[in-house]
Amino acid sequence: MTTPTRTVHPGVTMRYDVRSTDPDAIRRLVESTGFFSTVEVDVAVELADERLRLGDPSGYHFVFAESDGAVVGYACYGPIALTLGSFDLYWMAVDRWSQGHGVGRSLLAEVERQVQDRGGRQLYIETSSRPQYAPTRAFYERCEFDGVATLKDFYAPGDGKVVFQKVTSIPARP
Repeated sequence: MTTPTRTVHPGVTMRYDVRSTDPDAIRRLVESTGFFSTVEVDVAVELADERLRLGDPSGYHFVFAESDGAVVGYACYGPIALTLGSFDLYWMAVDRWSQGHGVGRSLLAEVERQVQDRGGRQLYIETSSRPQYAPTRAFYERCEFDGVATLKDFYAPGDGKVVFQKVTSIPARP
């Protein structure tokens, strides 16, 4: 069976299946950003392992951006339990050498498309309030996400959680 792919950016193809080599690729990719602790990197890898082990019932869905056969970015998203059509973007990372070339924007647009295809109404993203994450927050704002909440000292003293939201579709009224 051929793996479904989609070219959405010059030289970059999106892939949606998780392969046995992807946990290692995710580890290298997330570490390359310089943003995440060892524990955070381990969590990112665990989600891919969970998807490999359980498949679709894991609730974790992936989009991989590949260039010349190498993973240069990825996103992991899934439905939020006990909601009707709300999804979380759990992880998104782009290799530091591929940043600033539209890969992140293409990944995020592909996640939005996938969420809509899965009946999603809205997509949520959480990130840190630390100054190091200012470019990340600005990126989400440029991609038309609204900052809807800030929870002070959520992760640690001085490290709050900033929540972004984007409505992906408006359900028809009965």
